[in-house]
Amino acid sequence: MRYWDSSAVVPLVILEPGSAATTEEFGRDPTVVTWWGTRIECASALATREREGRLMGPGVDSARLRLRLFHESWQDIEPSERLGEIAMRLVRTHPLRAGDALQLAAAIVAAEGVPASLPFVTLDDRLAEAASKEGFPVVRPRAA
Repeated sequence: MRYWDSSAVVPLVILEPGSAATTEEFGRDPTVVTWWGTRIECASALATREREGRLMGPGVDSARLRLRLFHESWQDIEPSERLGEIAMRLVRTHPLRAGDALQLAAAIVAAEGVPASLPFVTLDDRLAEAASKEGFPVVRPRAA
């Protein structure tokens, strides 16, 4: 099992420069745990690409379907008071936006407070640095 943040999930849903490396990483362990808001963050990323003209026509519907099907296979960490308290600590401790703090807080909850036990998959530099400082083994898929 690995924790996947939305920056690493999006390339699994649409073809991007990092898709091959991310798909290869997913193949190593396809058990995904993530924050319940990841689906929304990914939908936002798809909508942004559509508005920018980088995702068009049937590709939009296909991407949304892949996201929906993929979401059905992963484990969501639901919102809770504990998750919120951890996220509030994280925004004080690291230079994170609220969504990234919630991602990292969800990973801490998923790891049951033992970050070293759960690999954290991300393409986001700031989030990777914060996750590493929190004790997670960070996995950063990179194009060859």
